[in-house]
Amino acid sequence: MKTAIFDIENWREIGATLAKNKTRTFLTAFGIFWGTAMLAMLWGGAHGMEDMIRRNFEGFATNTAIMQPGRRTISYKGFNKGSSWSMTQTDIDNINRSVKGIHTAVPMINRGEMKAAHGSKSTSATLKGESAEYQYIFLPIIYDGRYLNDSDDREERKVCVLGKRVAGDLFGVASPIGEYVSVGGIYYKVIGVAGQTTEVSIGGKTDECIIIPSSTMRRAFNLGDKIDGAMLLFKDGYSPSESLPALEKVLFRNHPVSPDDHNALFFFDISEQFAMVDNLFIGVSLLALFVGCGSLLAGIIGVGNIMWVIVKERTQEIGVRRAIGAKPSDIITQILSEGVLLTFIAGFAGICFAVLGLAIAQVVTTDEISTPRFQLTFMQAVTIVGTFIVLGTLAGLIPATKAMKIKPIEAMREGN
Repeated sequence: MKTAIFDIENWREIGATLAKNKTRTFLTAFGIFWGTAMLAMLWGGAHGMEDMIRRNFEGFATNTAIMQPGRRTISYKGFNKGSSWSMTQTDIDNINRSVKGIHTAVPMINRGEMKAAHGSKSTSATLKGESAEYQYIFLPIIYDGRYLNDSDDREERKVCVLGKRVAGDLFGVASPIGEYVSVGGIYYKVIGVAGQTTEVSIGGKTDECIIIPSSTMRRAFNLGDKIDGAMLLFKDGYSPSESLPALEKVLFRNHPVSPDDHNALFFFDISEQFAMVDNLFIGVSLLALFVGCGSLLAGIIGVGNIMWVIVKERTQEIGVRRAIGAKPSDIITQILSEGVLLTFIAGFAGICFAVLGLAIAQVVTTDEISTPRFQLTFMQAVTIVGTFIVLGTLAGLIPATKAMKIKPIEAMREGN
């Protein structure tokens, strides 16, 4: 007798058996199909969702912190509790020079929304004073011209970089490079047009701003050495929060603020927020795994059930086969083959459906910034289908073993 797995007649018989009970076969196949598709879409879609969320932070350095002076909560050297104090450019220089782990500290100066004009056209924009190193924290998109450089800041040049929206309002489609823009009655020469990729906004998005050198800002508004605060970019491996004591020490020794007044400095560790986002991704992946495994289990149970019913319905036939010399291994192989065939066909269809769905999701969510990875690799697809087949086969071992143990006489008696 041929081994069942290589016997073409056996496979025809399997097809006929499955076709005989169309409704039951369809429902079981649909359970496998949907379980496979769900697991594949969740597995492939998790990466795409992560890419979509991370896309909002593209162009922004995540290992950063914001630092601004607050109000004293401890009276110190004649300054009462509740009084304010100011940070200076000198503080920035000291931090860059003496705090370990700092990649760069840049001043923050923001004059809020102001009227900008060129000729007969005007618009509103946020005026910001920045240094050239600010682009290490917020990576700008340069549409025309250039960004600020060290010479602009060092020489207090009256130059500006226009946000994309501001440039459009004042100049339309024409290039503004070399033209002059009036902001608060002061004229600045346009050297560039910029925007930003990230959705993160601190003091206004680049597209909505006019950016001038921080030194020029301090001189134009008679700020002296004062700044509003600082953005801090840390080197890899250094935590902003762990550097806070060193930052307070550098700042407070140059200002009349008590060394113990930790509430006098506003410090926001942005890297901690991104760590929370990373934890969110882990949670989403675990949820996807849980739901996917649930779908997988449902499909496997369906395979086990249909094989159990098949054995029950074919008890007499199996007994006859045993009576004419069929080996137990032949019976087991025959029963398991039905489940494997159903699992493979339905699982393959589920994978194809998932790949199509992921491809559509990728096309819909692609933009000029990035293409989310709504993809399922070949190895992932093989793993999913292989897992279904292996576990489905294991689920069918119990009814297959029952079929092997059927005695011919009992089978014939049950058939009568």
